[in-house]
Amino acid sequence: MLKFLSMRGRRYCLILALLALGSGLTPAFAQLDNSAFLHPLPVGPAHERQLRLDVQAFLFNKDNEYFNKLEDGRTYFGAHLLPRLVYFPSANLRVEAGVFLWKDYGTPRLRQVRPLLTLKYQNGPHSILFGNIEGHLHHGYIEPMFDFERVMTNRLEEGVQYKLQKKRLSLDAWVDWQRQQYRFSNFQEEVAGGLAAEATVVGDSAGWWLRVPFQFTGTHRGGQIDTVAAPLQTLFNVASGLRLRKPLASQFFHAVHADAYATLFDDYSFTDVLAFRRGTGLYLNAGVDTRLSNVQVAYWRGNGYISPLGGRLYRSISNSVSDPQYTEKDRQLLIARFLKDYRLPGNLILTTRFEPLYDLNNGLFDFSFALYFNFNQSFLLTTIRRGVE
Repeated sequence: MLKFLSMRGRRYCLILALLALGSGLTPAFAQLDNSAFLHPLPVGPAHERQLRLDVQAFLFNKDNEYFNKLEDGRTYFGAHLLPRLVYFPSANLRVEAGVFLWKDYGTPRLRQVRPLLTLKYQNGPHSILFGNIEGHLHHGYIEPMFDFERVMTNRLEEGVQYKLQKKRLSLDAWVDWQRQQYRFSNFQEEVAGGLAAEATVVGDSAGWWLRVPFQFTGTHRGGQIDTVAAPLQTLFNVASGLRLRKPLASQFFHAVHADAYATLFDDYSFTDVLAFRRGTGLYLNAGVDTRLSNVQVAYWRGNGYISPLGGRLYRSISNSVSDPQYTEKDRQLLIARFLKDYRLPGNLILTTRFEPLYDLNNGLFDFSFALYFNFNQSFLLTTIRRGVE
Protein backbone atom coordinates (compact mmCIF):
# COMPACT_ATOMS: atom_id res chain seq x y z
CA MET A 1 0.00 0.00 0.00
CA LEU A 2 2.84 2.40 0.82
CA LYS A 3 4.04 2.01 -2.76
CA PHE A 4 1.09 4.13 -3.91
CA LEU A 5 1.38 6.95 -1.37
CA SER A 6 2.70 10.37 -2.31
CA MET A 7 5.87 11.80 -0.80
CA ARG A 8 3.83 13.85 1.66
CA GLY A 9 1.60 10.88 2.44
CA ARG A 10 4.53 8.65 3.22
CA ARG A 11 6.08 11.23 5.50
CA TYR A 12 2.96 11.75 7.58
CA CYS A 13 2.07 8.05 7.61
CA LEU A 14 5.48 7.40 9.12
CA ILE A 15 4.99 10.00 11.85
CA LEU A 16 1.41 8.99 12.66
CA ALA A 17 2.29 5.31 12.75
CA LEU A 18 5.08 5.89 15.24
CA LEU A 19 2.89 7.89 17.59
CA ALA A 20 -0.19 5.70 17.21
CA LEU A 21 1.75 2.59 18.12
CA GLY A 22 2.65 4.29 21.38
CA SER A 23 -0.92 4.06 22.65
CA GLY A 24 -0.91 0.28 23.09
CA LEU A 25 2.39 -1.31 24.19
CA THR A 26 10.71 -2.56 29.70
CA PRO A 27 13.27 -1.07 27.23
CA ALA A 28 16.22 -2.21 29.27
CA PHE A 29 19.63 -2.14 27.69
CA ALA A 30 18.90 -4.15 24.54
CA GLN A 31 21.83 -6.55 24.29
CA LEU A 32 24.25 -4.32 26.26
CA ASP A 33 24.15 -2.62 29.64
CA ASN A 34 24.41 1.05 28.62
CA SER A 35 23.01 2.38 31.90
CA ALA A 36 26.11 4.53 32.54
CA PHE A 37 25.21 6.57 29.44
CA LEU A 38 21.55 7.11 30.35
CA HIS A 39 20.30 10.28 32.03
CA PRO A 40 16.48 10.25 32.10
CA LEU A 41 14.80 13.56 32.93
CA PRO A 42 13.11 13.17 36.35
CA VAL A 43 9.66 14.58 37.09
CA GLY A 44 7.72 14.27 40.35
CA PRO A 45 6.41 15.90 43.54
CA ALA A 46 9.90 16.08 45.05
CA HIS A 47 10.87 18.66 42.40
CA GLU A 48 7.71 20.77 42.34
CA ARG A 49 8.40 24.52 41.93
CA GLN A 50 12.15 24.00 42.03
CA LEU A 51 14.64 25.82 39.85
CA ARG A 52 17.72 23.66 39.23
CA LEU A 53 20.96 23.67 37.29
CA ASP A 54 21.62 20.32 35.61
CA VAL A 55 25.08 19.59 34.25
CA GLN A 56 25.97 16.66 32.02
CA ALA A 57 29.45 15.95 30.75
CA PHE A 58 30.54 13.13 28.48
CA LEU A 59 34.17 12.49 27.56
CA PHE A 60 34.95 9.78 25.03
CA ASN A 61 37.87 8.03 23.38
CA LYS A 62 37.01 5.14 21.04
CA ASP A 63 39.59 3.66 18.68
CA ASN A 64 38.23 1.43 15.89
CA GLU A 65 41.06 -0.64 14.45
CA TYR A 66 39.12 -1.83 11.40
CA PHE A 67 40.74 -2.96 8.14
CA ASN A 68 37.78 -4.30 6.19
CA LYS A 69 36.15 -2.93 3.01
CA LEU A 70 32.84 -1.94 4.63
CA GLU A 71 33.83 0.31 7.53
CA ASP A 72 37.07 2.24 7.94
CA GLY A 73 39.05 2.42 11.12
CA ARG A 74 38.67 5.74 12.91
CA THR A 75 39.16 7.38 16.31
CA TYR A 76 36.60 9.37 18.30
CA PHE A 77 38.26 11.61 20.90
CA GLY A 78 36.41 14.53 22.46
CA ALA A 79 33.83 15.80 24.91
CA HIS A 80 30.20 16.93 25.21
CA LEU A 81 28.98 19.43 27.78
CA LEU A 82 25.25 20.00 28.41
CA PRO A 83 24.41 22.60 31.12
CA ARG A 84 20.68 23.32 31.51
CA LEU A 85 18.37 25.46 33.65
CA VAL A 86 15.37 23.39 34.73
CA TYR A 87 12.08 24.57 36.24
CA PHE A 88 9.25 22.38 37.55
CA PRO A 89 5.99 24.42 37.46
CA SER A 90 4.12 21.42 38.88
CA ALA A 91 4.78 17.91 40.07
CA ASN A 92 4.29 16.43 36.61
CA LEU A 93 5.84 19.11 34.38
CA ARG A 94 9.47 19.85 33.57
CA VAL A 95 10.68 22.76 31.40
CA GLU A 96 14.37 23.22 30.60
CA ALA A 97 16.68 25.29 28.44
CA GLY A 98 20.41 25.03 27.95
CA VAL A 99 23.23 24.60 25.47
CA PHE A 100 25.03 21.65 23.91
CA LEU A 101 28.78 22.03 23.35
CA TRP A 102 30.75 19.43 21.38
CA LYS A 103 34.54 19.61 21.17
CA ASP A 104 36.63 17.11 19.22
CA TYR A 105 40.21 17.00 20.42
CA GLY A 106 42.86 17.81 17.84
CA THR A 107 40.98 20.77 16.39
CA PRO A 108 40.80 24.30 17.87
CA ARG A 109 37.11 24.88 17.13
CA LEU A 110 33.94 23.54 18.66
CA ARG A 111 32.25 20.92 16.48
CA GLN A 112 28.74 22.00 17.50
CA VAL A 113 27.03 24.66 19.61
CA ARG A 114 23.28 24.03 19.78
CA PRO A 115 20.42 25.16 22.01
CA LEU A 116 18.63 22.69 24.27
CA LEU A 117 14.87 23.15 24.80
CA THR A 118 12.67 20.45 26.33
CA LEU A 119 9.21 20.17 27.82
CA LYS A 120 8.34 16.91 29.59
CA TYR A 121 4.90 16.05 30.96
CA GLN A 122 4.37 12.91 33.00
CA ASN A 123 1.14 11.37 34.26
CA GLY A 124 1.55 8.03 36.01
CA PRO A 125 3.22 5.57 33.63
CA HIS A 126 2.78 7.94 30.67
CA SER A 127 5.17 10.68 29.65
CA ILE A 128 5.52 12.88 26.60
CA LEU A 129 8.49 15.01 25.59
CA PHE A 130 8.64 17.83 23.08
CA GLY A 131 11.89 19.38 21.91
CA ASN A 132 15.13 17.58 22.78
CA ILE A 133 13.88 14.07 23.54
CA GLU A 134 15.50 11.27 25.56
CA GLY A 135 17.33 9.87 22.57
CA HIS A 136 20.24 7.71 21.38
CA LEU A 137 20.88 4.85 23.86
CA HIS A 138 17.75 5.67 25.89
CA HIS A 139 15.70 3.94 23.19
CA GLY A 140 17.25 0.56 24.01
CA TYR A 141 17.79 -0.75 20.47
CA ILE A 142 20.16 -3.53 19.48
CA GLU A 143 23.21 -2.34 17.54
CA PRO A 144 22.14 -3.61 14.08
CA MET A 145 19.11 -1.32 14.50
CA PHE A 146 20.76 1.67 16.18
CA ASP A 147 24.48 2.41 16.26
CA PHE A 148 26.06 2.82 19.71
CA GLU A 149 28.41 5.44 18.22
CA ARG A 150 25.49 7.82 17.70
CA VAL A 151 25.86 8.76 21.38
CA MET A 152 29.08 10.47 20.25
CA THR A 153 28.23 11.55 16.70
CA ASN A 154 24.44 12.23 16.83
CA ARG A 155 23.74 12.85 20.50
CA LEU A 156 20.82 15.26 20.12
CA GLU A 157 17.42 14.20 18.83
CA GLU A 158 14.77 16.88 18.36
CA GLY A 159 11.09 16.13 17.96
CA VAL A 160 8.40 14.41 20.01
CA GLN A 161 8.44 11.28 22.14
CA TYR A 162 5.86 9.20 24.01
CA LYS A 163 6.97 6.76 26.71
CA LEU A 164 5.05 4.16 28.69
CA GLN A 165 6.63 2.49 31.69
CA LYS A 166 4.77 -0.24 33.58
CA LYS A 167 5.95 -3.17 35.66
CA ARG A 168 5.78 -5.70 32.84
CA LEU A 169 5.43 -3.49 29.81
CA SER A 170 7.34 -0.53 28.39
CA LEU A 171 7.31 1.47 25.18
CA ASP A 172 9.24 4.31 23.56
CA ALA A 173 7.75 5.89 20.42
CA TRP A 174 9.69 8.82 18.98
CA VAL A 175 10.17 11.11 16.00
CA ASP A 176 13.46 12.90 15.37
CA TRP A 177 13.11 15.79 12.89
CA GLN A 178 16.69 15.75 11.64
CA ARG A 179 16.68 18.43 8.94
CA GLN A 180 14.09 21.13 8.26
CA GLN A 181 13.46 22.11 4.67
CA TYR A 182 12.38 25.56 3.42
CA ARG A 183 11.22 26.92 0.06
CA PHE A 184 13.94 26.58 -2.57
CA SER A 185 16.23 24.62 -0.24
CA ASN A 186 19.08 22.89 -2.06
CA PHE A 187 18.75 19.83 0.19
CA GLN A 188 16.10 17.30 1.20
CA GLU A 189 14.25 17.23 4.50
CA GLU A 190 15.22 14.33 6.77
CA VAL A 191 13.14 12.64 9.45
CA ALA A 192 13.67 9.49 11.51
CA GLY A 193 11.58 7.75 14.09
CA GLY A 194 10.93 4.49 15.77
CA LEU A 195 9.31 2.30 18.34
CA ALA A 196 11.01 0.17 20.99
CA ALA A 197 8.72 -1.97 23.15
CA GLU A 198 9.32 -4.84 25.53
CA ALA A 199 6.94 -7.13 27.44
CA THR A 200 7.96 -9.33 30.37
CA VAL A 201 6.23 -12.68 29.93
CA VAL A 202 8.03 -14.56 32.71
CA GLY A 203 9.38 -13.07 35.93
CA ASP A 204 9.51 -15.30 39.01
CA SER A 205 10.73 -15.03 42.58
CA ALA A 206 13.96 -16.86 41.71
CA GLY A 207 14.97 -13.99 39.44
CA TRP A 208 14.43 -15.60 36.06
CA TRP A 209 12.87 -13.34 33.48
CA LEU A 210 11.90 -13.79 29.87
CA ARG A 211 11.10 -10.76 27.75
CA VAL A 212 9.78 -10.26 24.23
CA PRO A 213 11.12 -7.11 22.50
CA PHE A 214 9.81 -5.40 19.39
CA GLN A 215 11.87 -2.71 17.69
CA PHE A 216 11.12 -0.58 14.64
CA THR A 217 12.84 2.35 12.93
CA GLY A 218 11.94 4.37 9.87
CA THR A 219 13.87 7.05 8.00
CA HIS A 220 12.70 9.38 5.24
CA ARG A 221 14.44 11.82 2.92
CA GLY A 222 12.35 13.87 0.54
CA GLY A 223 10.22 16.99 0.48
CA GLN A 224 8.35 18.98 -2.16
CA ILE A 225 9.81 22.49 -1.88
CA ASP A 226 13.50 21.85 -2.58
CA THR A 227 15.44 22.46 -5.79
CA VAL A 228 17.38 19.19 -5.92
CA ALA A 229 16.56 16.25 -8.19
CA ALA A 230 17.44 13.55 -5.66
CA PRO A 231 14.76 10.85 -5.33
CA LEU A 232 12.89 10.39 -2.07
CA GLN A 233 14.01 7.56 0.16
CA THR A 234 11.94 5.74 2.79
CA LEU A 235 13.54 2.85 4.69
CA PHE A 236 12.13 0.60 7.42
CA ASN A 237 13.85 -1.79 9.84
CA VAL A 238 12.20 -4.23 12.25
CA ALA A 239 13.60 -6.56 14.91
CA SER A 240 12.04 -8.93 17.42
CA GLY A 241 13.03 -11.98 19.44
CA LEU A 242 13.47 -13.26 22.99
CA ARG A 243 15.59 -12.13 25.95
CA LEU A 244 16.46 -14.35 28.93
CA ARG A 245 18.31 -13.37 32.11
CA LYS A 246 19.06 -15.09 35.45
CA PRO A 247 20.76 -13.33 38.40
CA LEU A 248 23.24 -15.48 40.32
CA ALA A 249 23.95 -15.55 44.05
CA SER A 250 27.72 -15.95 43.59
CA GLN A 251 30.03 -13.17 44.71
CA PHE A 252 31.97 -13.47 41.44
CA PHE A 253 29.28 -14.39 38.89
CA HIS A 254 26.40 -11.92 39.04
CA ALA A 255 24.15 -12.96 36.14
CA VAL A 256 23.88 -14.97 32.94
CA HIS A 257 21.86 -13.82 29.95
CA ALA A 258 21.09 -14.65 26.34
CA ASP A 259 19.00 -13.13 23.59
CA ALA A 260 18.12 -13.81 19.98
CA TYR A 261 16.76 -11.36 17.41
CA ALA A 262 15.57 -11.63 13.84
CA THR A 263 15.81 -8.40 11.83
CA LEU A 264 14.22 -7.21 8.60
CA PHE A 265 15.07 -4.36 6.22
CA ASP A 266 12.71 -3.00 3.55
CA ASP A 267 13.20 -0.12 1.12
CA TYR A 268 9.82 1.52 0.36
CA SER A 269 11.29 4.16 -1.94
CA PHE A 270 9.95 4.73 -5.45
CA THR A 271 13.46 4.61 -6.94
CA ASP A 272 16.17 2.00 -6.54
CA VAL A 273 19.09 3.82 -4.94
CA LEU A 274 20.61 1.23 -2.62
CA ALA A 275 22.20 -2.05 -3.66
CA PHE A 276 19.52 -4.11 -1.90
CA ARG A 277 15.80 -3.47 -1.51
CA ARG A 278 15.19 -6.07 1.19
CA GLY A 279 17.33 -7.88 3.69
CA THR A 280 17.33 -9.99 6.83
CA GLY A 281 19.56 -10.60 9.80
CA LEU A 282 20.03 -12.99 12.70
CA TYR A 283 21.60 -11.61 15.88
CA LEU A 284 22.50 -13.97 18.76
CA ASN A 285 24.07 -12.95 22.10
CA ALA A 286 25.15 -14.81 25.22
CA GLY A 287 26.98 -13.39 28.21
CA VAL A 288 27.91 -13.50 31.85
CA ASP A 289 28.25 -10.58 34.28
CA THR A 290 31.13 -11.01 36.72
CA ARG A 291 32.76 -8.97 39.44
CA LEU A 292 35.70 -8.18 37.13
CA SER A 293 33.90 -7.57 33.85
CA ASN A 294 30.77 -8.26 31.84
CA VAL A 295 31.65 -10.68 29.04
CA GLN A 296 29.54 -11.31 25.96
CA VAL A 297 29.82 -13.21 22.70
CA ALA A 298 27.64 -12.22 19.73
CA TYR A 299 27.01 -13.72 16.29
CA TRP A 300 25.63 -11.71 13.37
CA ARG A 301 24.44 -13.13 10.05
CA GLY A 302 23.13 -10.55 7.61
CA ASN A 303 21.76 -11.02 4.11
CA GLY A 304 21.37 -7.79 2.16
CA TYR A 305 20.73 -5.99 5.45
CA ILE A 306 20.90 -2.18 5.57
CA SER A 307 20.00 0.09 8.48
CA PRO A 308 20.63 3.84 8.07
CA LEU A 309 20.61 4.27 11.86
CA GLY A 310 22.27 0.96 12.72
CA GLY A 311 25.87 -0.01 13.31
CA ARG A 312 27.87 0.21 10.11
CA LEU A 313 29.66 -3.10 10.73
CA TYR A 314 26.35 -4.95 10.33
CA ARG A 315 25.45 -3.49 6.94
CA SER A 316 25.91 -5.16 3.56
CA ILE A 317 26.90 -1.86 1.88
CA SER A 318 30.15 0.03 2.31
CA ASN A 319 30.80 3.18 4.31
CA SER A 320 34.48 3.05 3.38
CA VAL A 321 36.44 5.95 1.90
CA SER A 322 38.58 3.66 -0.25
CA ASP A 323 35.82 1.20 -1.34
CA PRO A 324 32.55 3.18 -1.37
CA GLN A 325 30.85 0.93 -3.97
CA TYR A 326 31.74 -2.36 -2.29
CA THR A 327 28.88 -4.63 -1.20
CA GLU A 328 28.79 -7.87 0.74
CA LYS A 329 25.33 -9.40 0.69
CA ASP A 330 26.19 -12.26 3.05
CA ARG A 331 27.77 -10.85 6.20
CA GLN A 332 28.95 -13.00 9.14
CA LEU A 333 30.59 -11.65 12.27
CA LEU A 334 31.67 -13.15 15.58
CA ILE A 335 32.08 -10.46 18.25
CA ALA A 336 33.42 -10.65 21.81
CA ARG A 337 32.77 -7.85 24.30
CA PHE A 338 34.45 -7.06 27.61
CA LEU A 339 32.64 -4.25 29.44
CA LYS A 340 33.10 -2.65 32.84
CA ASP A 341 31.66 0.39 34.66
CA TYR A 342 33.58 1.99 37.53
CA ARG A 343 31.61 4.33 39.78
CA LEU A 344 34.00 7.02 40.97
CA PRO A 345 33.47 9.77 43.58
CA GLY A 346 31.56 12.87 42.50
CA ASN A 347 28.88 11.22 40.33
CA LEU A 348 31.49 10.17 37.77
CA ILE A 349 31.31 6.83 35.94
CA LEU A 350 34.27 5.41 34.00
CA THR A 351 33.37 2.82 31.36
CA THR A 352 35.92 0.60 29.63
CA ARG A 353 35.13 -1.52 26.58
CA PHE A 354 37.20 -3.90 24.47
CA GLU A 355 35.46 -5.48 21.47
CA PRO A 356 37.42 -7.82 19.18
CA LEU A 357 35.57 -9.20 16.17
CA TYR A 358 36.20 -11.82 13.52
CA ASP A 359 34.83 -11.62 9.97
CA LEU A 360 33.94 -15.24 9.23
CA ASN A 361 33.54 -14.73 5.48
CA ASN A 362 36.81 -12.90 4.87
CA GLY A 363 38.99 -14.27 7.66
CA LEU A 364 39.65 -10.78 9.06
CA PHE A 365 40.31 -9.89 12.68
CA ASP A 366 39.41 -6.33 13.79
CA PHE A 367 38.92 -4.77 17.21
CA SER A 368 38.01 -1.59 19.07
CA PHE A 369 38.71 -0.32 22.55
CA ALA A 370 37.22 2.64 24.36
CA LEU A 371 37.20 4.77 27.51
CA TYR A 372 34.17 6.86 28.48
CA PHE A 373 33.53 9.26 31.36
CA ASN A 374 29.94 10.18 32.22
CA PHE A 375 29.14 12.94 34.73
CA ASN A 376 25.61 13.91 35.69
CA GLN A 377 24.78 16.30 38.55
CA SER A 378 21.72 18.36 39.45
CA PHE A 379 22.10 21.45 41.67
CA LEU A 380 19.15 23.05 43.47
CA LEU A 381 19.21 26.82 42.96
CA THR A 382 15.97 27.81 44.70
CA THR A 383 12.39 26.78 45.38
CA ILE A 384 9.88 29.35 44.14
CA ARG A 385 7.11 30.12 46.62
CA ARG A 386 3.51 30.11 45.51
CA GLY A 387 2.32 33.52 44.40
CA VAL A 388 5.83 34.72 43.51
CA GLU A 389 5.36 34.13 39.77
